[in-house]
Amino acid sequence: MRTHKKYTPQYWAALVLVLIAALVSVVPFVYMVLVSFTQMEILSFNFDFSEFSLVNYSTVFRNLDFMTNLKNSVIVTVITCILNCIIPSMAAYAFAKKQFPGKSKFFMVYLATLMIPSQVTLIPMFFIVRALGLMNTYTAMILPLINAFGVFLIKQFLDSFPDELLEAGRIDGCGENRMFVTIVVPLMKSVLVSLVIFTFITSWNNFLWPLVIASKPNVQTLTVALATLKSNYSTNYGLVMAGSTLAFLPPFIIYIFLQRQFVEGIALSGIKG
Repeated sequence: MRTHKKYTPQYWAALVLVLIAALVSVVPFVYMVLVSFTQMEILSFNFDFSEFSLVNYSTVFRNLDFMTNLKNSVIVTVITCILNCIIPSMAAYAFAKKQFPGKSKFFMVYLATLMIPSQVTLIPMFFIVRALGLMNTYTAMILPLINAFGVFLIKQFLDSFPDELLEAGRIDGCGENRMFVTIVVPLMKSVLVSLVIFTFITSWNNFLWPLVIASKPNVQTLTVALATLKSNYSTNYGLVMAGSTLAFLPPFIIYIFLQRQFVEGIALSGIKG
């Protein structure tokens, strides 16, 4: 005989709180999209749907050189995601499965870099980049985004990785490079997807460092270019929101398609062996 689950008052209270939180989270994005179809100079909730148009979007493409800035953001973000998977995965493998003098202490010092605010290192990095002649280059925008977070995330997963698989690979005659590529990397797919999403969002939304390091319009990323839509005396909020909506879509679409792998990777990275 089937039994029906009884929903307690606590269940309904929790459900209401979750729905309220979801609504609060969604409202700003809906408002951004609605304003992007208007010509507002003062933000309000009084929308005249009969005046909605695509003028702001056409203005963004016509006056902002949107495609060049979009290309710059895509190049910087894609290369950053690739490097932030390759380099941290190799470092995490060494920290998790290799033995060398001072490994634990070196790893703690490595992780300590995550506790330093990026604003503190902004000026020293600027002088280093300028001394190396890397101003207004993709390299200068990419390298600072490769940090210890990826190493920490992947190492948490590899700590639960069974050593027996590596021993079996060695018995079969696999070298370290072949074993890493053919055994370890395929099993890290979920955690690498999580790292790609984190890196993509961080790189795509990065504003302060590209603003400092890229003064030429032809190398500016989309976030820096969108800041020019706001003038000193008046602001067409519809135009600003149109640019923000276009900048918001790529990471949103990426997350929609990879959300299952993202959740799986976060869960697996927390497993303790």
